Amino acid sequence: MGQGAALLLSRLLLLLAASRTLLAVSFPEDIVPLDVVDAHFTRRYPVFRGRPSVNDSQHRLDFQLMTKIQDTLFIAGRDQVYLVSLRESYRNEIISYRKLTWRSGQGDREMCAVKGKHRDECHNFIKVLVPRNDDLVFICGTNGFNPMCRYYRLDNLEFDGEEINGLARCPFDSKQTNVALFAEGKLYSATVADFQASDSVIYRSMGDGSALRTIKYDSKWLKEPHFLHAAEFGNYVYFFYREIAVEHSNLGKVVYSRVARICKNDVGGSQRVLEKHWTSFVKARLNCSVPGESFFYFDVLQSITDIIDVNGVPSVVGVFTTQMNSIPGSAVCAFSMTDIEKVFMGRFKEQKTPDSVWTPFPEEKLPKPRPGSCAGHGQAASFKSSVEFPDDTLQFIKSHPLMDTAVPSIGDEPWFTKTRVR
Repeated sequence: MGQGAALLLSRLLLLLAASRTLLAVSFPEDIVPLDVVDAHFTRRYPVFRGRPSVNDSQHRLDFQLMTKIQDTLFIAGRDQVYLVSLRESYRNEIISYRKLTWRSGQGDREMCAVKGKHRDECHNFIKVLVPRNDDLVFICGTNGFNPMCRYYRLDNLEFDGEEINGLARCPFDSKQTNVALFAEGKLYSATVADFQASDSVIYRSMGDGSALRTIKYDSKWLKEPHFLHAAEFGNYVYFFYREIAVEHSNLGKVVYSRVARICKNDVGGSQRVLEKHWTSFVKARLNCSVPGESFFYFDVLQSITDIIDVNGVPSVVGVFTTQMNSIPGSAVCAFSMTDIEKVFMGRFKEQKTPDSVWTPFPEEKLPKPRPGSCAGHGQAASFKSSVEFPDDTLQFIKSHPLMDTAVPSIGDEPWFTKTRVR
């Protein structure tokens, strides 16, 4: 071996040793489990195959979502919604007692093929299934890349009324993530609003008043989001998702987990600023990390619960993983709604020029009422409607939706971590 090759080898060995030392210091240690069972243990649990009885043949399920309404579990897939009674007990296989079938029409399937999609993509994948009230359930499907929605009666699953355009309420593609819920008679949805999936949107429609949405093609508001959950709490609707972090665009496509908040009484801005757009949209990072000399972050939210009680505190619990270009790792973190609210009452983050770093916006320079406030409440108590907000408040929230501080997890660390697994 030549002298140059030997020198190169020694440097590589030093780098390898240093990287192992760094991993040993920064990578979290897993909690020792109380018990471990073999994977075969799960075979004792009943399974769902989409069959109305054990004598029927199995159909392709293509599971999309699952929703509990009263004492029934609704399981949505391709062209079908299966109803499973939660009053029954099942031994080997979970059997549905009723099935709703909604297929794409022939014309929609043909047009889907013309658009260049494979025939397996041109089915009606059910992506929205939310109760409107005690009598009706609202269901939307991709319908061969032409999303449509319908109301069905809960008592007999009969189609009620006319079909409704699913644009901005339901995605075009079964692989696209989305969320939806009704709050005070209005539908809140988060999805993509175009065939190319370039227009990500948080949208409110139906009910009284005009529709509202996030600003189109504004990366400060949304940048390639993957929506995971929506929840109503107090005066607000919250959206939990992950997206490309615009505040770290100089580092490439870094993914951050987010929580966004909008006021339920938001009716949009004036004719001059934010007309038919949210005036209360604010968002913050969710910080799921292991503390230490150098924090180890689990940045990518995969799933999150509804708002639940954790030791008497309304909270959400989420599953997080590391970045795709990082060492595999997974964690479970919890966040209290109180901590989320504290962050939304804190400082905003700003970028003065497209090339400058993001910095905290001085609190004393904030316009009044405070941007992101709900009309008739708090600092905006004297305003009857968001339409009345002054232009400087609306202009600020239009360009500054991001909060400076991240939401800390309960206890400032994960409840559970698993290394080498994503």
